Amino acid sequence: MHIIKLCVGVSSVEELIEWRTLRREQGFGRPDGLNVHRTRMMPKKADEIVGQGSLYWVIAGAVRARQVIADLKAETDGEGRSCCDILLEPELIRTTPYPRRPFQGWRYLQAKDAPPDLARAGEESPPEGMAEELAQLGLL
Repeated sequence: MHIIKLCVGVSSVEELIEWRTLRREQGFGRPDGLNVHRTRMMPKKADEIVGQGSLYWVIAGAVRARQVIADLKAETDGEGRSCCDILLEPELIRTTPYPRRPFQGWRYLQAKDAPPDLARAGEESPPEGMAEELAQLGLL
């Protein structure tokens, strides 16, 4: 079981990597190196996700990358509301671009419906535009 979520305000995987690097340089990184993404609702299927699932990022209208979910933590925000911190492994794994319409919040994503990773271990991913064209042609 996975989660899929829009990556709002980011137009490419490279921009997400740059933003994460900048935030770490500004002192917002965790000592364990994990990335944190805060969302309002705690997944009810947390036990099926933690350590087994990934957060798939929808960037510029397509699923383009994923991060392994290390943990899900129930938290309280600055206004006293319940929320969930999704703790993510720092590595962004590019996926075959898969078109996805906008939606609010996050959704569950079944493993059978998740786009495959773009490159296998030791291989380099094709550039983002080329990957999208290859996917549209059915070659990825």
